Amino acid sequence: MKKFDVIGFGALNVDKLFKVNKIASADEEGFIIDCEETCGGSAANTIVGLARLGCKVGFIGKVAYDREGKMLTEDFRKEGVDQKGIICSKHGRSGTVMGFVDQKGERALYVDPGVNDTLDFNEIDKEYAFKTRFLHLTSFVGEKSFKTQMKLVEALPSTVKVSLDPGELYARKGLETLEPIIKRTFVLMPNRNEVELLTKKKDYKEGARVLLEKGVKIVAVKLGSQGCYVTDGKESHHIEAFKVKVVDTTGAGDAFCAGFLYGLIRGKNLYDCGRIGNFVASRCIMRMGARPGLPHFEDLKVLS
Repeated sequence: MKKFDVIGFGALNVDKLFKVNKIASADEEGFIIDCEETCGGSAANTIVGLARLGCKVGFIGKVAYDREGKMLTEDFRKEGVDQKGIICSKHGRSGTVMGFVDQKGERALYVDPGVNDTLDFNEIDKEYAFKTRFLHLTSFVGEKSFKTQMKLVEALPSTVKVSLDPGELYARKGLETLEPIIKRTFVLMPNRNEVELLTKKKDYKEGARVLLEKGVKIVAVKLGSQGCYVTDGKESHHIEAFKVKVVDTTGAGDAFCAGFLYGLIRGKNLYDCGRIGNFVASRCIMRMGARPGLPHFEDLKVLS
């Protein structure tokens, strides 16, 4: 088996998005204006972003034998993502996210993790998982799959670098709980709020310093419209965001991770990794949804 650039490991969800007249409170009624279904999951979005940039990518996750599971795997096939690490469960249902978005863009999300939260360590093909340069982790709702991630990280050979996008779910667990993964993480890519949740530091630069002291080699803090802050303890950069017309910020953080990892894979310096991350995120937010706006390799020419 050839070596992958990145293998993703996280939840696989079908996002069912409902545009509504208002987000109803208890005992209230609203109505649906429009609805759409898209494939999602934080690590999955990042892996699709890397595939479009020409990287060799795979995925570890779990789906059920249902319509949603078929939809998720078919989308990966179209994008060129290797699926040999995906477990198909004969029981249960694939993960879904029900999203309600009002006319101001405010959202209410309900996650049904389904079989995402039943992933057992013994189900994972270790040979597959170990043949990659980076293993990119994102959060699960349940404890079982989280513990499976921890076990896999502890079993990884030194040749595999860990990339972690914690999301709010894992950031709320705190540094002590996440330490088995954090101390093995090469690049950590939280947003500003997640840095504060993890480190209890209001200043994200101080928070990044704490994370480096815990063993992380590179910290890239996503700052939304303010760009990003990247540091490895020796050098630090604040890199401005690209100015674009914002249509939808869904998946912007996942897109940034794709760009930043692409830079690392291609041997770029810290500043350029952040700049590529910002660029991929900027293209993402110019379209509705997490994946439609993700750029392809040829689109990177504007950066040279």
